[in-house]
Amino acid sequence: MEEKGLNYGYSGNVSARAGPNAYLITPSGVRKALVKPEDLLLIDEEGRVIEGGGKPSVEHLLHLAVYRARPDVSAIIHAHPIYATVLSVLRFDLEPIVEELALYVGGGVRVADYAPSGTEKLAENVLRALGDRNAAILANHGILACGSDVDEALNVLECVERAAQIYLLARLSGEPTKLPGEVVDLEIALFKRKREHR
Repeated sequence: MEEKGLNYGYSGNVSARAGPNAYLITPSGVRKALVKPEDLLLIDEEGRVIEGGGKPSVEHLLHLAVYRARPDVSAIIHAHPIYATVLSVLRFDLEPIVEELALYVGGGVRVADYAPSGTEKLAENVLRALGDRNAAILANHGILACGSDVDEALNVLECVERAAQIYLLARLSGEPTKLPGEVVDLEIALFKRKREHR
C-alpha cells in the first residue's frame, strides 16, 4: 500500500477473519510496509491476543465492530491515503461520480462524524456511515475499506482514493457531476447481486 501512496509509516491497519470469533490484525507500532505474516496477531472477538507478540492495532475496536455488524465482511483495511484524507478534513461525502464507486462500494462514500482514534465512539460513527457499503471516510482521519477478502478491500481502497482524486481535481475547474440516478441504481444492483452470490 505504501508504494501506491495509500498509506505511510506506522499508520493504518489491516485485518481479516480467521475463523469463528478469531481475527488476524496488524500489530501496533510497526511500519505497515515491513509487516511480515509472522508479525500478525490473532485476536478474539473481545480484542484479546490469542497468538502472537505485541499489541493489536489501536483500531481493533473499529475492526471488531464492523465484523460484528457485517457478516459479509471478511477483511478490512484502514488507511490514510492523501486524497481521501483531504475529503475527511473537508468533511465532504464522496458522491458516485464514477461508476466504480457504485459498483465496488455500493454507492457514494459517507463521512463518519469525528471521534478520537481507538474509541468505541469512532466505531459507532463509522458503522453508521458505512451502513451496507464497503467504505466510509473517517472525519479528519482517513478511510475504512472492507470486502469479502483482502484483495477486494484493497480494490475498494484504491477505487475510493482514485475517485477522491478525480473529485478534488474536478473541483478546481467546477462542480463535479454525479452519475445519472439510473446508472447508479444499476451499479448498486450489480454490487448487491455480487454480494449475494458469494
